[in-house]
Amino acid sequence: MNHIWRRLARVDVLSLLMLAGLALATVFVPLASRQDPLGIGDVLATRLLPPGAHDARGVFHLLGTDRFGRDLFVRMMLAGRISLAVGVLGSLLAGVAGTLIGATAAWAGGAADRVAMALADALLAIPRLDLLLVCAALWRPGLTTVVVVLVATGWMGVARLVRAEMLGVRTRPYVDAATALGAPAWRVLWRHALPNALGPAIVATTLGVGNAILLESGLSFLGLGIQPPRPSWGNMIAGGRDLIVAAPWVAITPGIALIVTVLACTLLGDELRDRLAGEMGSTLRDRV
Repeated sequence: MNHIWRRLARVDVLSLLMLAGLALATVFVPLASRQDPLGIGDVLATRLLPPGAHDARGVFHLLGTDRFGRDLFVRMMLAGRISLAVGVLGSLLAGVAGTLIGATAAWAGGAADRVAMALADALLAIPRLDLLLVCAALWRPGLTTVVVVLVATGWMGVARLVRAEMLGVRTRPYVDAATALGAPAWRVLWRHALPNALGPAIVATTLGVGNAILLESGLSFLGLGIQPPRPSWGNMIAGGRDLIVAAPWVAITPGIALIVTVLACTLLGDELRDRLAGEMGSTLRDRV
């Protein structure tokens, strides 16, 4: 059927454009707005205005206002800035930590490999949400705590993927050749072996961005993540759940933004995985 509408008009391009547009909006909308997304003004005159309404001063509110009269669109973009930063930073740092641990364990072997993988298996056996809840409850909720918790509970899967890939890469002829030429072990690892084992780590890190955003929103929804008045999509949804009948836009708009962002990150990661798998298959066919 016309190649499924040209692969849904190139899902990867649409997802990338959507994320880029959202990132730009989260940066420039709060800066350009004359309304303070954290301040509280005339609550009685501006609270719970519906989407597309003007307040008594004639200010237009694209997505309406919340219970304190704050513009939802500006707050949602500011929350998106925080959620995207937490998701990207948490997933990136978890990917770097997992890559270093997995590569070092596979290259060193022996007791170091067994201890690292035993620790990863033990943590993977515990549901990540439970680990997040325990860690977030032990320390003071906030932006730094959320990032640290995401890294501490997200490196294990990447470490196992990189270790498995590294075990195959270390048997390749170019690794033996570099060793035979007298290159030190650390140089062979960082210059020759590790760059050829990064494919799974890149895919896992990309896919982990959406998951990290979702987990951060869940923690903020429960009051263990980003704390008001600083907005997060999670605490914005939590703040509007008791208004779901009287003013449904307060909770629905950040919920839609969260769904669209996580979906775009997931689709982009899936497309990247398919492309890397196709390139690896082509390389193997060329060698045969």
